[in-house]
Amino acid sequence: MPILADYTQFGGRHWETGSVHNVLAYQQVKIPETGQAISEAMLMGISGGAAFGYFVFDYKDTDPYLSLLSRNTFDPLDTLLERLAIPQDRVHTADAGKGERNLIDVLEGGRPAIVWADQFSLPYNALPADEQMWAMMPIVVYGYQDGKVNIADRAGRPLSATAADLATARARVKKDKFRVLVLGAPDLNKLPGAIQKGIWQCITLYTEAPPKGGRNNFGFAAYKNWAEMLTNTRNKLSWERLLAPGSRMFAALAGFGYQPGAFGWACTFPSNQVDDRRLYADFLDQAALILGRPKLKRAGEQFRVSSEAWRELSEALLPDDVPLLKEAKELLLLRRDLFLKQGRHALDDITAANRELRQIRALAAHDFPMGDQEVTAMRERLAEQVMRISDIEREAIERLQAAMA
Repeated sequence: MPILADYTQFGGRHWETGSVHNVLAYQQVKIPETGQAISEAMLMGISGGAAFGYFVFDYKDTDPYLSLLSRNTFDPLDTLLERLAIPQDRVHTADAGKGERNLIDVLEGGRPAIVWADQFSLPYNALPADEQMWAMMPIVVYGYQDGKVNIADRAGRPLSATAADLATARARVKKDKFRVLVLGAPDLNKLPGAIQKGIWQCITLYTEAPPKGGRNNFGFAAYKNWAEMLTNTRNKLSWERLLAPGSRMFAALAGFGYQPGAFGWACTFPSNQVDDRRLYADFLDQAALILGRPKLKRAGEQFRVSSEAWRELSEALLPDDVPLLKEAKELLLLRRDLFLKQGRHALDDITAANRELRQIRALAAHDFPMGDQEVTAMRERLAEQVMRISDIEREAIERLQAAMA
């Protein structure tokens, strides 16, 4: 059975841009202007860049949960592959045996394979089993031998799964069943145009109606909407009514099970606000050099200011002066760092952290650690910081527009 013995690429942080980065870095594709590999920051920028979205979902028999989007989510993978004219070999089958054979054929040909796998079905993620939830995400497979699969997936070191676990994960959702994607080298002559298209898409995601979905859920309108929902006590979607103190507010702040909560979306989820703002700033620094537009760096500086403002917001979401919330924050940060640094070797410690988080959630549901006045004051502080971030990013987008004029 095959393994790419020279495969050493494990730096990709997000499933889509990270997987493509890992594969192109393995191919030793380099940007002529810099002599460096195509960074994940560059791929994020080309795919549509930074964005903001605010959503609350309230389903029966579970606490509501938040989504705070930090980057373009409208077909970013296909978008970046198309903009860079990356050759693609795609194979898709519903047959498990054929799916395994297709994967092995790619590896025997000396190339890594991108496959779609349900994150709930891969044990190294330590996610709770749930028949109603799945998350089919692209990961890189670079080895398949003796019933073991070698994987690159967000962590900074190799991951692995059994062949049976991978097969289960690949089969979870029909439309993604046993998909294999193999990438060729990009056409770097298209890089300047791809960068420009990505920047303009970022601008429109902030300022114009989205390709689909409600306008108030995206861009500057979403920031305003979120701030209003934090302070408006009459709206049925307000935090006062929908996310009242108890398990619902704790879920909104810290998440539960597979849901990141506002804190996770701010700084621990693979696509989080703190990291993606900084990543987008790195992209703009590179874009300034390649396009010969030095003013793009000024926009990048402003996105770094936004990254810091988001970090401050994350601290306000789970403040140190509320011991139970501080403990939850420390566990969430520990869980993130354990996975990124140790991968599946930290599985026992991650499982223990998850167990402690469930206990904290139960305590918060029974006796929320803040009184009504404290909760009101907290929501007002959060709303103020949300609008501060909006103002920071409005200036960033104005600088982007000026640089591209």
